[in-house]
Amino acid sequence: MEDVLEVYHLPYDPDYPVVCMDESCKQMIGEVREPIPGKPGQVKKVDDEYVRNGVAEIFMEVEPLAGKRHVAITERRTRKDWALQIKQMLDLRYPDAHKVRLVMDNLNTHGIASLYETFPPQEARRLAERLDIHHTPKHGSWLNMAEIELSVLKGQCLDRRISDMATMQAEVSAWETARNNRVKRIDWQYTTTDARTKLKRLYPNL
Repeated sequence: MEDVLEVYHLPYDPDYPVVCMDESCKQMIGEVREPIPGKPGQVKKVDDEYVRNGVAEIFMEVEPLAGKRHVAITERRTRKDWALQIKQMLDLRYPDAHKVRLVMDNLNTHGIASLYETFPPQEARRLAERLDIHHTPKHGSWLNMAEIELSVLKGQCLDRRISDMATMQAEVSAWETARNNRVKRIDWQYTTTDARTKLKRLYPNL
């Protein structure tokens, strides 16, 4: 826990950006009957009956100090999917960074081994050398600032029925662009001192 908190309080450095990554999912819901649009004096009417169209996976990547985020909507979130997101992050969004300080939970797909399962050894090694990984502790995923951004995404963009992958990708892309243009940063206040005070019971008694 303290390792992640110390990373969060490092000064901004474009050569070593701090990026938080998290994953979630969204059920794709189709309408059985076309909703009746709202009009003055009447709210929009949506039938309770719906059809399930599968689940879309969400990869959220946010750089809190720079106010940048990237969201990918995919069909799966396997080791290969994570590895592909990492390659895109390093080569497309942070090509000039010496290393990316990556904060994420300790999911079994979130490791260097996933790179080696996806890419040739020399490519996996190249990518691994540009990562400085910091895992949140077990039961401590709330320390990942990407969870904050996922909550905003779901509240502002995914708070309604979306029937298919293409529509969801388009809607999320528009949300991402608008939020990046506003340079929305995350002002993280929780410190190591706070942790040692408020979570004193979790520290060993010496």
